[in-house]
Amino acid sequence: MKKLVEVKIDSLRVSLTNQQRIVVLKQVDQDRYLPVWIGPYEAEAITIALQEIEVSRPQTHDLVKNIISDLDAKMIHVEISELKDDIFYGTLLLSKGEKEIRIDCRPSDAIAIAVRAHVPIMTSEEVMVEASIIPEDISAVSDEEDTAIVEESDEGGRITPNEERLSIFEDYLKKKGGQPGSSQGHEGSGEEDEDEDKSASPG
Repeated sequence: MKKLVEVKIDSLRVSLTNQQRIVVLKQVDQDRYLPVWIGPYEAEAITIALQEIEVSRPQTHDLVKNIISDLDAKMIHVEISELKDDIFYGTLLLSKGEKEIRIDCRPSDAIAIAVRAHVPIMTSEEVMVEASIIPEDISAVSDEEDTAIVEESDEGGRITPNEERLSIFEDYLKKKGGQPGSSQGHEGSGEEDEDEDKSASPG
């Protein structure tokens, strides 16, 4: 069976130079971080859920959560299950009675649903070994070009950005620059950005 580790949303970041979004996931019991490039719409959906912003009508991820609930299924957790050809793949793990259901999805959609359903976000150990970054391996630089747009504390609420901690990602973001071509993966594509998302995050 594939080994899974639990991660939480550490921050959502946007490059002021090219407006690329990245969600940074932190392993719960270790100081390892998994950066995943995502689209602006998905970043907004995650931010809305983290900040508990009320919307007049259900968004797509709210709809998915409601459908699962109304069909008497239970969401167990979501996974970033695989990194293949520089693309991350996600999975929703559900149960209905004694049946276990696995649904393929994009990682950003999985995260947006997990935040709404209050279920764990899991990542395979293989993905963490291949794509995670460790603070001591990265040079800390100034926070002039990139900024966190939202962070999540251990308790799930907003926290004041810790610039010293977040600065470990600045060199990463500046080097990546939003251009394809690295083993640090992008997530699978959606209809609105299909061509762009089929490539990996830069390196």
